[in-house]
Amino acid sequence: MSKQNETKLQKMLLNWVPQTVGTSSWLSSLGISPQLVKRYVESGWIEPIGQGAFKRPHETLEWQGALSTLQSQMEIPVYLGGPSALAFQSSMHYIRMGKETVFLFSPLKTQLPKWFIQYDWARPIVHVKTSFLPSSLGKKLYPYGSMKIWVSTVERAILECLYLAPKQFDLVECYQIIENLLGLRPQLIQELLESCSSIKVKRLFLFMADKAALPMMTHLKLESIDLGTGDRSIVNHGQYDGKYKLILPKELLNDDRTSL
Repeated sequence: MSKQNETKLQKMLLNWVPQTVGTSSWLSSLGISPQLVKRYVESGWIEPIGQGAFKRPHETLEWQGALSTLQSQMEIPVYLGGPSALAFQSSMHYIRMGKETVFLFSPLKTQLPKWFIQYDWARPIVHVKTSFLPSSLGKKLYPYGSMKIWVSTVERAILECLYLAPKQFDLVECYQIIENLLGLRPQLIQELLESCSSIKVKRLFLFMADKAALPMMTHLKLESIDLGTGDRSIVNHGQYDGKYKLILPKELLNDDRTSL
């Protein structure tokens, strides 16, 4: 190997964040040609995991590192959201154990590369494409080992949980989470609710936050939040909440609520 190629190899190894994926485009940005990539594979410096994607040998690759690659190297607007974001941040000790589904959110029309979709991540990954919230609001970079990952804040994540409910996430579990979220930031919640396009999500959140008597409720300007008109049936054969015009599971309604 020439001295120039040795320098390129050293640069690659120095810049490769542990337990992340190296893409062909990233390697190319380091001046590493496809021919040199092939030589690195043959020499055991890197291992292919799919078309245009590689890992360092002897490293266990997990979805967190791959997600970091999607965000940082490929600049794909995908992020960890919903219940997965809450678990990732251990919000209120809310940790889903075992091989729980990983929920990734992104704007509509976002496509993930085949290597990510086809790789065995040892747990199911669901890619939720939606525009019910603006992509620029309520996200943060969260440290994970030597990398950082874009994750929904707690305020955005709980709204995403309600977006998934009741088909992909349990409504009662949503309430059990919400009643412990005493530190929700009123200003961010206000901004999220005002910009949210889902009437269902807004009504469900306000119903649950009201029922749990969360402190931030006294700071919200409800008149600025569009709650639509008419009733919304969230489940079949449920009970009716007159205040928020929702048909909900019976276990979510207490006798002291306005219900039929």
